[in-house]
Amino acid sequence: MRYLTAGESHGPKLTTIIEGMPAGVPLLAEDINKDLARRQKGHGRGRRMQIETDTAEITSGIRHGKTLGSPIALVVENNDWKHWTKIMGIEPITDEEAENIARTITRPRPGHADLNGGMKYGHRDLRNVLERSSARETTVRVAAGAVAKTLLSQLGIEIGSHVVKIGGVEAKDCSYESMKQLQEKTEASPVRCLDEQASIEMMKAIDDAKANGDSIGGIVEVVVEGMPAGVGSYVHYDRKLDSKLAAAILSINAFKGVEFGIGFEAADRFGSEVHDEIAWSEERGYYRLTNRLGGLEGGMTTGMPLVVRGVMKPIPTLYKPLKSVDINTKEEFNASIERSDSCAVPAAAVVAESAVAWELASAIVDQFPSDTLKGLKEYLELYRQQLKEF
Repeated sequence: MRYLTAGESHGPKLTTIIEGMPAGVPLLAEDINKDLARRQKGHGRGRRMQIETDTAEITSGIRHGKTLGSPIALVVENNDWKHWTKIMGIEPITDEEAENIARTITRPRPGHADLNGGMKYGHRDLRNVLERSSARETTVRVAAGAVAKTLLSQLGIEIGSHVVKIGGVEAKDCSYESMKQLQEKTEASPVRCLDEQASIEMMKAIDDAKANGDSIGGIVEVVVEGMPAGVGSYVHYDRKLDSKLAAAILSINAFKGVEFGIGFEAADRFGSEVHDEIAWSEERGYYRLTNRLGGLEGGMTTGMPLVVRGVMKPIPTLYKPLKSVDINTKEEFNASIERSDSCAVPAAAVVAESAVAWELASAIVDQFPSDTLKGLKEYLELYRQQLKEF
């Protein structure tokens, strides 16, 4: 499977086209809109979330509530477009109009794509860069992820996410009894954290950062249950599932690190404290006594829950701006403010969840080829039975 996205932050709409989804998968707009709403929540979000109420329109690939096997097109309208029609219009404008309405940006913001993108494409107006590099694009990535999650659910695979750390505040108790409980508890938390006390402290840390004109980042964790062993490959570097998952996480705006299971903590442990011992029972087949490696070995799933963690840096646009240089005058200045989120970590957990869901759904469709949901279920059921008998 694959998908492309198109659209600018203040353009008329965002679009994604999904290819490779099997026919017969039940899919409604409300399945997608539920996750779009989740992405907009979270303590620390700015005014843009009050302007936009994201909903997806399905314009192709679905008939009578089920996928057709043909490309699926999803469109999310930008409600604020009416205020940007001249600034972001498609038709040419005169030099006088450009001076009056284009709101040309020549001052790159540290931590953004502004300067590098302008240098790469030769843009003297850096708005041409920041409109596309904006995290607004993750709206339709979440929409694509929601489609992938619908397929995974049909195959008995469930996914959830939660926030592990914001600023210097780390959750101490991240326990949950079921995926359903994880999902319910995080939806009830303004910072999507399982630890109630840590949630309170995280919100205070966000408020303190905002009061100081600053921003803070954090760590999110995605958990997946129900993946069979052996999805992925050890044969080639580009077919390793952990490699694809790492790339997906790091492709999210502002994410700068990824780990699986205990991750970087493994550097401080002995091998006997890192690797997961293997056991077998007639009921379960092969399984691991621990899950320190996060459900992945040798580029493949082990059958244990997948645990993927990503670190998000603080949002670089601050109310106490950092220094930069004007690309026209070369004069030093304090960077401009384009958005007002002081922390987007809770929302980023939903984006990470979607990114992981897409990679897993794609890996399954690639490994168990079928043009229909019915055929895919049969392939997967046969494979799971073979695993138990191995």
